[in-house]
Amino acid sequence: MRVLHILDHSLPLHSGYTFRTLEILRQQRKLGWHTIHLTSAKHGGAPDQQDIDGWHFFRTPALRRWWSGLPVLRQWAVVVGLQQRLLPIATRCKPHILHAHSPALNAVAALRVGRALGIPVVYEIRAFWEDAAADHGTSRPGGIRYRLTRALESHVLRRADAITTISQGLRDDIVARGIPASKVTVIPNAVDGKRFAAVTRSPVKLAHSLGLTGSPVLGFIGSFYAYEGLALLIAAMPRLLADAPSAQLLLVGGGPQEAELHALVEALDLRASIKFTGRVPQELIGDYYQLTDILVYPRLPMRLTELVTPLKPLEAMAQGRLVVASDVGGHRELIEHGKTGLLFKAGDAEALAAQVLHLIRHADTWPALRRQARAFVEAERNWPACVARYIPVYHRLVAPPP
Repeated sequence: MRVLHILDHSLPLHSGYTFRTLEILRQQRKLGWHTIHLTSAKHGGAPDQQDIDGWHFFRTPALRRWWSGLPVLRQWAVVVGLQQRLLPIATRCKPHILHAHSPALNAVAALRVGRALGIPVVYEIRAFWEDAAADHGTSRPGGIRYRLTRALESHVLRRADAITTISQGLRDDIVARGIPASKVTVIPNAVDGKRFAAVTRSPVKLAHSLGLTGSPVLGFIGSFYAYEGLALLIAAMPRLLADAPSAQLLLVGGGPQEAELHALVEALDLRASIKFTGRVPQELIGDYYQLTDILVYPRLPMRLTELVTPLKPLEAMAQGRLVVASDVGGHRELIEHGKTGLLFKAGDAEALAAQVLHLIRHADTWPALRRQARAFVEAERNWPACVARYIPVYHRLVAPPP
């Protein structure tokens, strides 16, 4: 089986998108499949081909046309450039499958090449990018760009030979657009339980270097986007500290909301209780998980968070950390309240504080919660089992007709 993956971006860029891609590729290689990897021009300036950490990537240069920088047309330039790059690679490598990953621009190029060469196309949706753009503030919900992107997505869904997606919420939305349910397979996010096992530094020394002297330590590890709800978490801290004055919050990562979050901490005079680490190397993330007692994921309610399942709570559960999360749809697919973690009403700082305080007051429940959460990840959200779901999808497309 030869599979040509068409990607938005890849290593050396670090993101949830990149990490999911790498796990898919690793497991497909373990199945004995040959994978080929091409990124679109959205990856950014890079050589024509690139080897990174043992992976070979074909790159797509930006299309240089007089119109390629104009609104809307710049997106079409991504499609045209990717199609021109993909056609000779697919002709030479002769893949059995073209596997296009979000966004829809990648799938448009893959479909044009796939139809020309007679190669079936799988389209994998990791999020609806019109919703991601709206939640990042780069487009207006319901605006012309939003509607055009959604229409393009639906067009691609109708034409793709098979569709995979990462959550039941996304699958339900796809089917609601009139796509046959039999065409859509959920291949959820998962984690490698061993990936964060190696602790490189003493948690005690690291805690001291960060000024973490209190207990329990609450934490968030990830990107600082508005939809993650970190301002809500900070706003809940005064209520938490009123009942648990020695509690501290560790915020690991960075992103567009970083300056705003620092300003909020200053405004609430919480410098002694909230510590920022900035971005840390991926290989050291395990150290920071070991510092925390309770990981908090306060995602706000909106289409993106209702439909998309995040990776970070799974990482925390695999590490044996306690998890408190908002009850958006993406979290409800991962966390069973009272069994593998606790859920609170999304957008409600009082409800967030109440669930964290409940955990603090009932430390006798911690071992069972940790054990059950890790068991769920090991049994249902491990990469070998999840990637194995591609087998029937691919084989159905390449099987000779009866």
